[in-house]
Amino acid sequence: MRILITGGAGFIGSHLCDALLARGDEVVAVDNFVTGNASNLANAQSHHHFQLIVADVTKEIPVDEHFDCVVHLASPASPNHYLRLPLETMASSSRGTELSAELALANQCRFIFASTSEVYGDPLEHPQRESYWGNVNPIGPRSVYDEAKRFGEALTCAYGLTKKLDVGIVRIFNTYGPRLQPDDGRVVSNLILQALSGQPMTIFGDGSQTRSFCFVDDTVAALVAMILATGVRGPINIGNPFEHSVLELAELIRALTGSNSSLEFLPLPVDDPKRRCPDITRAKELLGWLPQITIHEGIAMTSDWLRSYAESARALQ
Repeated sequence: MRILITGGAGFIGSHLCDALLARGDEVVAVDNFVTGNASNLANAQSHHHFQLIVADVTKEIPVDEHFDCVVHLASPASPNHYLRLPLETMASSSRGTELSAELALANQCRFIFASTSEVYGDPLEHPQRESYWGNVNPIGPRSVYDEAKRFGEALTCAYGLTKKLDVGIVRIFNTYGPRLQPDDGRVVSNLILQALSGQPMTIFGDGSQTRSFCFVDDTVAALVAMILATGVRGPINIGNPFEHSVLELAELIRALTGSNSSLEFLPLPVDDPKRRCPDITRAKELLGWLPQITIHEGIAMTSDWLRSYAESARALQ
């Protein structure tokens, strides 16, 4: 297959590039490097079936080749980034989704929109099924991401209904793994880097809030399955159904890294979800997908990568 991935230099996008290339597919990645990182594509760039196009998908997607699938991943995705880039975040899921869907329509190919568990907001239903409409504050600080993705889902469905485009929507839950950037503010990378450096490990609230942490290889396997699942519209939850509190995560990281870091408790951010855990029944039934990597295995691999990344950065100073 020939597949276009917007946001291909991002955390999940770059891993998806690698997975598709390993399958034998041709991959074209589009990224403007606002939050993506060229180093994420080091493996892909050495592959003769890979092409990188530097462009802003909210303005244009300058390609004229034929594609068998367009996957729209481009968007700031971590709190540090989408709070810093609110208008860019909203544009990526509005105008960026429109241009990506139009490209898929021109090619009469499958279109995948990468949504998020954030569409559930601070959920009143637990675990979250795809039928749940969510509990989102439309004017809160997180709304620039939450509501942007909700709009992107609506726009994707509109293309499916009115243009008969073969569309698919995935709602991605907390994903972690190698290539998490130190400055993106995600809880896993924050806690690991603090543990490795001996700094206090910051926990917001009392740490009782829960998340479901899915290793990036598992998330990517689900995305590949969704690409191949012609006619499956979704939305489909992609995440690990094993729920962990942030405090449990911190203790696990401290144990696996052998850190003596203390725990520092800070005020809970506005609209921070108290519980987050997917019902993945649809993913199992429609994609034949289940996550395979345990949190112990995943945190160990992520810690090793972040340790190596930090050492390389220090060596360049």
